[in-house]
Amino acid sequence: MEKYIDIIKNSYSGYWNYLKQEVIFENHWDNYFYGLIVISLLVWLLEIVFPWRKGQSLFRKDFWLDTFYMFFNFFLLNLIVLIALSNTAAEIFNDALGVFKIEISDLQLFDVDHLPIWLGLLIFFIISDFVQWNTHRLLHRIPWLWNFHKVHHSVKEMGFAAHLRYHWMEPVVYKTLLYVPIAIIGGFDAQDVAIVHFSALAIGHLNHANLGWDYGFLKYLLNNPKMHIWHHAKELPANVRYGVNFGLTLSLWDYIFKTDYIPSDGRDIELGFPGDETFPKSFIKQELYPLSK
Repeated sequence: MEKYIDIIKNSYSGYWNYLKQEVIFENHWDNYFYGLIVISLLVWLLEIVFPWRKGQSLFRKDFWLDTFYMFFNFFLLNLIVLIALSNTAAEIFNDALGVFKIEISDLQLFDVDHLPIWLGLLIFFIISDFVQWNTHRLLHRIPWLWNFHKVHHSVKEMGFAAHLRYHWMEPVVYKTLLYVPIAIIGGFDAQDVAIVHFSALAIGHLNHANLGWDYGFLKYLLNNPKMHIWHHAKELPANVRYGVNFGLTLSLWDYIFKTDYIPSDGRDIELGFPGDETFPKSFIKQELYPLSK
């Protein structure tokens, strides 16, 4: 037990020091704090120059709430609970394997250090995106997980910052299901992973932005605003009542597994979910909502 307490303490102090280095710009290439700000400002500028819904306000409905969610979920959530929880859970899992005299390295299919960097990153990206696509489907199909995911679907006007409006439980689910698949690939250094991370962040922002793009023939590979808006549609046919277009970065999985759905131009469709009229409007009440269910 003392070991786990030390892990929790070290996680808090370690991430706090890391966050300070981010803010005072001691981290350069893989600086997630300023990376988030730069990508957000660039995508917001695209919204301003090329607005799809021209009547939508520059500071759309819940703009400031989503901006708060963006920084809370990206940084404060890690400081408050996520890093400590992730590190402790990983150690518990490794200890459980140790009972059977197995180490996580024994499960590795290959070591990316023996591959070209581009190939290792591509494998990492494809596996993680596929696992996250499946996790996203679970958030829609399992009722108690859907209650957490409703926070994200409570967005009524789409904009780049809506990308990171989600309940704190979601990254717990995603990271838990991602842990083993990523662990068996092998190790990456922080700068390499940053490339994948920033790419996924930019595409996620674009998917939620007030932009009417589908990227032409690339729409069958990359998720895009015209596809993703149907994921947020309030009304869907009964045969797809659990949702559609679950892709995070890649749209490929939806086309392969027949969960794609773009019946028409979705520019002016109503967003949300049935019953969202009574869904809480404030951050605290939205965070508490799933617990009340």
